[in-house]
Amino acid sequence: MIQSEWYRPALALGAIVFAVFFAVISANGDQFTQQEIVAITILAEARGEGKRGMYAVACVVSKRMKERKKTGAQVCLQPWQFSCWNKNDPQRPHLRKLLRHELAPYAMKLAKNIDNLQLKFVEFANHYHTKRVSPYWSKGKHPVATIGNHLFFKL
Repeated sequence: MIQSEWYRPALALGAIVFAVFFAVISANGDQFTQQEIVAITILAEARGEGKRGMYAVACVVSKRMKERKKTGAQVCLQPWQFSCWNKNDPQRPHLRKLLRHELAPYAMKLAKNIDNLQLKFVEFANHYHTKRVSPYWSKGKHPVATIGNHLFFKL
C-alpha cells in the first residue's frame, strides 16, 4: 500500500458505518430512518403517558438492544413486540403522522440517545404492558416498576 493511501480502508469502513446508521427502512410502505422507527415506537406506545412514560418505553427498547445485540429499529420491528408495527394495528397506517406530534422532538431525542438511557429508571425491565391487558408472558410475574398505566417486567 502506498503511504498516501493508508486512509482508504478507514474511509470505506466509515462509509459502511454511516450507511448502516442512517439506513432507511421500509415499514408500512413508508421509508423511515432507524432513529425515526425508535421515535415512532416510543410515541405510539406511550405518548399519552407523557415524558416519564415515553422515557420508560425507551428504556425497554434500549435494554432489549443490549440483550439481543440488535439495533433499535431491529428491536422495534421484531414481530409482535411493539403493537404499533403489527399489520393489524389501527395506528399503523398513521405512524408517519406521529412525527408531527408535539412530543415528537422529545421522542427523537430519546431515540438519538437510546444507548445512554438510565435503565435503572425501569429497574432494567425488558418487557411491559398496559394495566388493561394481561398477556400470557406476564402470568405469575411481578412488575419491577409501574409508570403511569404501564407495568414493567424483567424477564
